[in-house]
Amino acid sequence: MKNTFFLLLILTFQFSFAQSPTGSEQFWEQLKTFCGQSFEGEITAGASADDSFTGKKLVMHVKSCEDNRIRIPFFVGDDKSRTWVLTKNDEVITLKHDHRHEDGSPDKITQYGGTSTNSGLANIQFFPADQETSDLIGYASTNVWWITVDKNSFSYNLKRIGSERVFTVTFDTTKAVETPSAPWGWEE
Repeated sequence: MKNTFFLLLILTFQFSFAQSPTGSEQFWEQLKTFCGQSFEGEITAGASADDSFTGKKLVMHVKSCEDNRIRIPFFVGDDKSRTWVLTKNDEVITLKHDHRHEDGSPDKITQYGGTSTNSGLANIQFFPADQETSDLIGYASTNVWWITVDKNSFSYNLKRIGSERVFTVTFDTTKAVETPSAPWGWEE
């Protein structure tokens, strides 16, 4: 009887552990709670006098939430050229940067980013630069991007390993703002 009890206890523990969502699944679900909403942000690391973001209104819009893809346009003042594209494949998430011209055509520097190397945590995912990024932007080969998310904030971060380059923009997700018009390259 004692052995049966321990066997049931072990099986119950294994079953409940196996059913727990992974860090990437929890991250994904948290991010999806913001779908359709826009939030204003501010540079919280890496601002400089010659930075094209400084002094501009920064807005993210969690515009499109599909089962395995979330697209987040990032507006810098009147510049609507940037969209962060997150794709989930099994336990890992990929971050790509979709850059467009005002006419909607792709920029020559677009689709760079990376894929997480593991399932990560519920509130943070890391994306080291992939080979496509290295081929496209050689100096970005050592880039590591990361996104943090919880019910109060979303942050987009970049660190170029081996340099002083760091950038963070943080958005307050407790205060939705008016959604800007469509980013460049999107049809309403």
